[in-house]
Amino acid sequence: MSDQASQKQWGGRFTEPTHELMERINASIFFDRRLYAQDIRASQAHAAMLARQGILSLDDAVAIIQGLDQVKQEIEAGEIKWRVSLEDIHTHVEARLRELIGEAAGRLHTARSRNDQVATDLRLWVMQACRDLDQALLEYQRALVELGQAHVGAIMPGYTHLQRAQPILFAHHLLAYVEMAWRDRERLADCYRRTAVLPLGAAALAGTTHPIDPFAVAQDLGFSGGACGNSLDAVSDRDFAAELLFVLALCQVHLSRLAEELVLWSTSEFGFIRLSDAFTTGSSIMPQKKNPDAAELIRGKTGRVLGDLVALLTVLKGLPLAYNKDLQEDKEPVFDAVQTVLDCLRVLAPMLAGATVREEAMAQAVKEGFLNATELADYLAAKGVPFRQAHEIAGRAVRLAEQSGRTLEELTLDEYKSLSSVIEQDVFPVLEAEHAIDRRISPGGTAGENVRAALNLARKRLWPES
Repeated sequence: MSDQASQKQWGGRFTEPTHELMERINASIFFDRRLYAQDIRASQAHAAMLARQGILSLDDAVAIIQGLDQVKQEIEAGEIKWRVSLEDIHTHVEARLRELIGEAAGRLHTARSRNDQVATDLRLWVMQACRDLDQALLEYQRALVELGQAHVGAIMPGYTHLQRAQPILFAHHLLAYVEMAWRDRERLADCYRRTAVLPLGAAALAGTTHPIDPFAVAQDLGFSGGACGNSLDAVSDRDFAAELLFVLALCQVHLSRLAEELVLWSTSEFGFIRLSDAFTTGSSIMPQKKNPDAAELIRGKTGRVLGDLVALLTVLKGLPLAYNKDLQEDKEPVFDAVQTVLDCLRVLAPMLAGATVREEAMAQAVKEGFLNATELADYLAAKGVPFRQAHEIAGRAVRLAEQSGRTLEELTLDEYKSLSSVIEQDVFPVLEAEHAIDRRISPGGTAGENVRAALNLARKRLWPES
């Protein structure tokens, strides 16, 4: 047997060394080393359980747990040399542990396989990622609410088809993204619940002959869902990773929609906001430019998060039970998507906080584009005119105003009466933007009373300690 083959955890039946290209494609250490803390924590819980069950001596368990503490310190101090020949984080940890405590390190792997070990590590990592993402979403929601409260009376055009449609409150627009983030957080919580089920104890695929207690390990590690119910499923399931990637893909789509609006609003054509210098860049040739690069990058990074989801689903699509080496490809998409979304959330919150809202530009845009045409139609309907007829009359009023370069408020009463005899002087207050907004009292509508109540409720939920 070659020296190289004998150094492998699985090298006992091999006589030839691994080809260098095979070693390179087989190694995962340069990305799965992110799992070091989870691997060590799970190994310590496993060793403690083995000792409680009488499978491992107390002395060996103590040596293993203390040795793993030292391995963790060395990794965090940058003292561990990563080697392709050791393949993955699990083998690196065990190899260093053996150097520290001797043959007792070899007993740590009793009643487990790398298959259930890596599934456990990744679940622990995803659980922590869910907590980190939830906190980042919370800070993002807070930034939206604070910006809305700072401009609670600001009126802006609401859009459909990117055409000015009806006046709304700026805070109402921001609260729409707060609602999206609540759903993202709810989906994360659901994902966390289904992730928090322990696969350790399934071993390679069929379970183990040792009298283990996986439920005690689950409790030690915070797996609130207990232990997996089927050993085959335990080692091959990556639903939790795919679910997380779907949640992140949808969350990033939400962030991209806001980023697109920030890009539009900060243009000269809109002029609704000014982004701070901290989140914009200039041009190498045009000195006047102030580009919304942070928002554009958030929009652009959506593609990679969507790609991460597709990549993992493609890996899983044709896999027979139980573990297959293809599953090594599960980690990079998860790591990439989590980091990308975290980065975007952590940029968006201070970018919103530092933005200057130009209320006067928004108000001017409301005066243009006949956003009060629906108010005129509703006014006519309230006077008994069938809505379809009222809609047609309002359309004719828009055409009349447009042809003469005026707004609906600037038409005379005589001109209105030429369109419909039911129109009286009381039509003019109805056409004011503030009136249009305050009449939208349906639940979830843009009426000032609704929006202030929604902001107050959001503040209570997002700052429960205050």
